[in-house]
Amino acid sequence: MNRPLVITDCDEVLLRMVVHFRDWLDEAHDIELDLTRGFSDGMRRRGVADALTVPEMWELLDGFFDTQMHRQDEIPGAVEAITSLSRHAEVVVLTNLPHHRQEDRVAQLRALGIDVPVYCNQGPKGPALQRILDERGADRTVVFIDDLAIHIGSVAEVAPQVSRLHFVGEPGVAPHSPCALEAGHAHARIDTWAEALPWLLQHLKIETKDTD
Repeated sequence: MNRPLVITDCDEVLLRMVVHFRDWLDEAHDIELDLTRGFSDGMRRRGVADALTVPEMWELLDGFFDTQMHRQDEIPGAVEAITSLSRHAEVVVLTNLPHHRQEDRVAQLRALGIDVPVYCNQGPKGPALQRILDERGADRTVVFIDDLAIHIGSVAEVAPQVSRLHFVGEPGVAPHSPCALEAGHAHARIDTWAEALPWLLQHLKIETKDTD
């Protein structure tokens, strides 16, 4: 019998990224990131009114992942939650990073105790998730977890049979994130692993007494 499949994002779900990116921008580039405005409109050189351009934003993000992945730490409860889920479900990570960063992401997660397959992607995640289902088998319960509503919506469109949890683990970001549940694309919006793990275990029909 096929075990359930959990497909989860990494940044702001398993690992903190945005706050470390913000701090690095301030320290290394004299750039302020206003988390209330999001990436597209929140990055400004100190003393300059205009936001950075999209190409500038992507260049800085690339620079962060080139040199600063060591800064990233666990979203509270993530390692314990993935360990619990892995006892009864297959867990894989679907992360929006270029493919040449796949080994770095694997090593980064493994160092924290999360040793699972990692798939890299760029763009909407619905098609990438479908490829994972084609590879690993879709005839089982599947749950997708992501912090961005756009990816939840993409999966809802491409693979509507997949259950979808919108999860934003960074408290400084969560209140400003458009909600995929309110948009009708997610089955739940939960922003802490203390609450998300019981929901997932119940949704995957895993007896919680077996995870102790």
